[in-house]
Amino acid sequence: MTTPTVDRPAAYRRTHHCNELRLDHSGATVTLAGWVNSYRDHGTGLVFIDLRDREGLTQVVFDKADASDELLSAADKLRSEDVIAVSGTVRKRDGGPNPKLATGEVEVVASTLSVLNKAKTPPFQPSETEGLPNEELRLKYRYLDLRRPKMQKILRTRHRVTKLARDYFDENGFIEVETPILCKSTPEGARDFLVPSRLTPGEWYALPQSPQLFKQILMVSGADRYLQIAKCFRDEDLRADRQPEFTQIDLEMSFVTREDVIEVMEGFVRRLWGDVLGYEVPTVQRMTYREAMDDYGIDRPDLRYDLKLHDISDLAAKTDFKVFTGALGKERGVVKVICVPGGAEKLTRKITDGYSEWVKTFGAGGVPTTKVGVDGSLEAGIGKFIDSIAKDLVERVGAKPGDQLFFGADTYATCSKALGELRQKIARDMGMIDESKWAFVWVEDFPMFEYDEETKRFYAMHHPFTAPNPDQVEAFLAADPGDRETIEGIVSAGYDIVCNGSEIGGGSIRIHDSRVQTKVFELLGISPQEAKEKFSFLMDALQFGAPPHGGIAFGLDRLVMHLAGTDNIRDVIAFPKTQTGADVMSDAPSAVDETQLAELFVKNLPVPTK
Repeated sequence: MTTPTVDRPAAYRRTHHCNELRLDHSGATVTLAGWVNSYRDHGTGLVFIDLRDREGLTQVVFDKADASDELLSAADKLRSEDVIAVSGTVRKRDGGPNPKLATGEVEVVASTLSVLNKAKTPPFQPSETEGLPNEELRLKYRYLDLRRPKMQKILRTRHRVTKLARDYFDENGFIEVETPILCKSTPEGARDFLVPSRLTPGEWYALPQSPQLFKQILMVSGADRYLQIAKCFRDEDLRADRQPEFTQIDLEMSFVTREDVIEVMEGFVRRLWGDVLGYEVPTVQRMTYREAMDDYGIDRPDLRYDLKLHDISDLAAKTDFKVFTGALGKERGVVKVICVPGGAEKLTRKITDGYSEWVKTFGAGGVPTTKVGVDGSLEAGIGKFIDSIAKDLVERVGAKPGDQLFFGADTYATCSKALGELRQKIARDMGMIDESKWAFVWVEDFPMFEYDEETKRFYAMHHPFTAPNPDQVEAFLAADPGDRETIEGIVSAGYDIVCNGSEIGGGSIRIHDSRVQTKVFELLGISPQEAKEKFSFLMDALQFGAPPHGGIAFGLDRLVMHLAGTDNIRDVIAFPKTQTGADVMSDAPSAVDETQLAELFVKNLPVPTK
């Protein structure tokens, strides 16, 4: 028998991954390479290590009865996260199989060991599934965090999504085209990240918030169907589901209607959920923006539970309750209610008082409440003030004894926003959400514009390049800029696809008529001179034979969040930023040398002290 030895040459050309060996490999000589996941010496003449690579784990055995002193000495010094390669013979696992491992029926008896790199004691163990340190420490040592099996699985899910996207859209006639990263700054809503130009002092590039204008110009160019896995950048305040740089599956199609785009894109969603999760997405429900706002108070409704908003303004007008009458006296004032089944028992006074304070962050003055008694009467809260409408109210909302009622009374926008957010919070607090369920919906017929009372101007609901619905084009062109009612009534050809209350894709039919685009700029307060400076290349292109076209952008990060089963967008990005926009691993952003700034004709201003 050949005495096992430590292999000194760089013999790490593996023959198998650590999740590959099975009983039918018994007797084979194999080479594995990876990281030491764990080390065990039970004092029985055997030393065990679990070797890990991205595919999984294999148990490796160092048998003191057969191994050389040199090999045993090297094995004794192994510690977690050392990088090694081992060669040896596959055999049936001594002591019975480990059902937790795919390789749990076998082990490798080591004959050679190459220690490729010793590791310092890590600040946390990538093998751990519980008791992980705080996220900032994991982001600082992101290369260790990414070794965790969960994170490796997410990376592979992301890869699979992008591959499926390329395959699906290739099958449907799309071509992948890269658009510029250094672009012209154009007003698209969020702040641009700016890049100074060294060769043209005083002038700046902007990083793209989206490839919107370039993909439209590709349609003018005759590309017909375009795809890009596009990096986008927005200098905006961050949230749990936002990052300053993110990735879109960006798409555009020529000679199409909204129905054409929706049909192709719904097929893509069906392919993703089917191939990744084995879930058959049914025909996706359709809902207008107005229906979403009326019934759910939000344009991305979560349909996994009910809790609809009911407009009871007509009933509220019959009461003397000042909260109701005061709201109805406002322009576009409404009173709405949410009926929470069984809420009277489960939602304590402390909780409902907390809701009243919470909705104030959305502009509401509070959330009056009452509960339905056994005889259908209204008990506690504001019940005594609205007793005159109790019977009609209970019948209107389908309330039953033990239900809790929450009211919103304000302008339509404020009331819908506050109750829409409260609806989601109540559903979470009461465990009403079936996490195993998928609920998709297309929301369409968005208003083209929304009016801001503070700035006294219109803003584009989607973006300034969204077309009005075909039957409203002439009315839109004829509208007087001062006719707020008419302009607010113009419906766009926009559409969003929503999954479980999260917008996973948004798009529209675009403007291909320069007259319409000019009118949009006028209504948004963009002067002809500014439009020429910012958008002359687009306006020129629209006058050289622009076809009707439309498209959509899917948020790749959000898609992967859903498919990977996480609610943190940083989990699905290899090297994300924190909620302050920092990369704590590479220490970005950071100061640069004054010489570099001088070359760019840029100078630092003093940072204001708080």
